[in-house]
Amino acid sequence: MKISIAIPDSALKDESTQLDKSRKASLIARACAIFRIDTIYLYEESGGSEADRFLLSLILRYLETPQYLRKALFPKIDELKYAGILHPLQIPHHSLLANPKYLKVGDIREGVVLHHKGKKFLDIGTFDPVVYYGKEHEKKRLTVQIKTVVPTVTVKEISESEVKQYWGYKVKERSNLLKLLTEWKGDILMTSRKGKNATQKHLDYYVQSEKPMLLVFGGPDRGVYEMLGQRINDISNAKVLNFFPNQATETVRMEEALMGILSILNFANSH
Repeated sequence: MKISIAIPDSALKDESTQLDKSRKASLIARACAIFRIDTIYLYEESGGSEADRFLLSLILRYLETPQYLRKALFPKIDELKYAGILHPLQIPHHSLLANPKYLKVGDIREGVVLHHKGKKFLDIGTFDPVVYYGKEHEKKRLTVQIKTVVPTVTVKEISESEVKQYWGYKVKERSNLLKLLTEWKGDILMTSRKGKNATQKHLDYYVQSEKPMLLVFGGPDRGVYEMLGQRINDISNAKVLNFFPNQATETVRMEEALMGILSILNFANSH
């Protein structure tokens, strides 16, 4: 079951300080990493702000990036001043060793393109960058596989489909929710207290489906019904479910709902 999620740029609205907003973004990132989310879509919502959207997108991307590439890809800016106290993600490419003597042919690593004295190199988190002969521009992040380790380390670029294990989530921004939903090719599951109560039959359908699933969340002030109005009935392949029928929506924070719903889906998938 390949799951992506859609969350509004107003997701941080209920936090008053940058520290609390950063922590909430970190909890969202952690849930997505634990449950192997493919893509996080941030959609613009009337209750959101440009500053919150930038902070949320930045922290989600920063935490997913391997530690050894962060210095090259992220500048020292105020929005990342709390990054050092956020929980790291347990993603396979975060635990790779830096010593090149531990490299093996076939290993997969993340790298970033660097320019030095008119030549291109690739920083893959070892002590010395490797020569890069590709066409990508400086600061471009790539996934590569080790071709040789002796006498020198060489790599080849590989596609996402060639990585067999979970390799992290992507972060993409969309101008509005309706556009995202109408363009989605697969199942859509929207969460709302106004939806039908989630049943085992619903869960069985989604965990057995071979289609990619988009799990959609509303904001702190407005749910998906308020955002979409009557247009919610025009979304194909979509269901609106209430996963917490015995609990008022106002008492379920988005990061808690995300973790809870993904846990439910994961449990159903394992049985």
